[in-house]
Amino acid sequence: MKILLLGDYSNVHWTLGEGLRRLGHTVTVVSDGDGWKNYRRDIDLRRRSLSRTDSLRYLFDVCRLMPRLTGYDVVQLINPVFLDLRGSRMMPFYRFVRRHNRSLFMGAFGMDHYWVKAGLDCRTFRYSDFNLGERQRRGGENEEFIHAWLHGEKGEANRRIASDCDGIISGLYEYDASYRPYFPDKLRFIPFPIDLSAVSPAKPHPETGKLRFFIGIQRSRNEYKGTDIMLRALERIQAAYPERCEIIRAESVPFETYRHMMDTSDVLLDQLYSYTPAMNALLAMAKGLIVVGGGEEENYNILGEQQLRPIVNVLPDEDDVYARLEEMVHWPAERVRQMQEDSREYIRRHHDHVKVARQYVDFWEERLQQKQG
Repeated sequence: MKILLLGDYSNVHWTLGEGLRRLGHTVTVVSDGDGWKNYRRDIDLRRRSLSRTDSLRYLFDVCRLMPRLTGYDVVQLINPVFLDLRGSRMMPFYRFVRRHNRSLFMGAFGMDHYWVKAGLDCRTFRYSDFNLGERQRRGGENEEFIHAWLHGEKGEANRRIASDCDGIISGLYEYDASYRPYFPDKLRFIPFPIDLSAVSPAKPHPETGKLRFFIGIQRSRNEYKGTDIMLRALERIQAAYPERCEIIRAESVPFETYRHMMDTSDVLLDQLYSYTPAMNALLAMAKGLIVVGGGEEENYNILGEQQLRPIVNVLPDEDDVYARLEEMVHWPAERVRQMQEDSREYIRRHHDHVKVARQYVDFWEERLQQKQG
């Protein structure tokens, strides 16, 4: 098949594209590289700034690109807002792509209308980016997301595209649970892809004898992602057990630099409010790092995983994070090695990019057959 992957977050589409190419399909990835992360793509569609000049240049680039985005068997959008435009300005481009290709699918891979709505109902999840039990998490960046996705142009575009497209793919349990009540017949859960052949394993560091904890910091999103709480707990552990652990911090660095910084680490702290490991955590697990973050039973159940439990699950509470980390710094070396091997096996079983690509092809073909007949 001839496949267009439009937009990218966290390297999902590039990695999926590589898996599809291994299966013999022709793939084009169009994206802005997900901003400063600068992921690989076949066609660069980057908006340099929000200035009037750069905005006009970006709009011109999009218009000029459109004739090249035709004649594909499958088009998949990384998100309902797949261009760096307001929802109302983006919809004409959506209609063009929809009209000039055989089929169109949408990814439920991150921030969007249904994810915000599910979090705010305080029933779908015990905790999330938008709720803690029956209490909504409001204020700061969350207010911007709520305004844009629940009530604004982005939310309207999301609802229209979800209703119109040929199918929706959810990449995590949370996104599946958000969309399932509204689109059960066109929704398919498929795990995120990881290219194991492109992942360098973490390197042993016997010279220190310390457990190395890796944490990525985006100052603008610390509170939203819970990094502030995780970092406080981690710093308390280091102060209490300086002879047993050390901290490696990565602050807003390019993707390749970030990957290399993982290479001498043992543990990744990531996504306090998540039930599941997303792409950052999955990459770390492929390297053999132990992930501290989202590892609820819902995650294992949707994968059908009955044996492996490689993730150190934490609740969104500083004391709970501290308690789990304190246990870890006392683990014997054998326990650490087993958890690291379990992490790699978890990726091999569920996230190998070629296996994942086959699941996408099966779903796309199934929906195309239904559409034709």
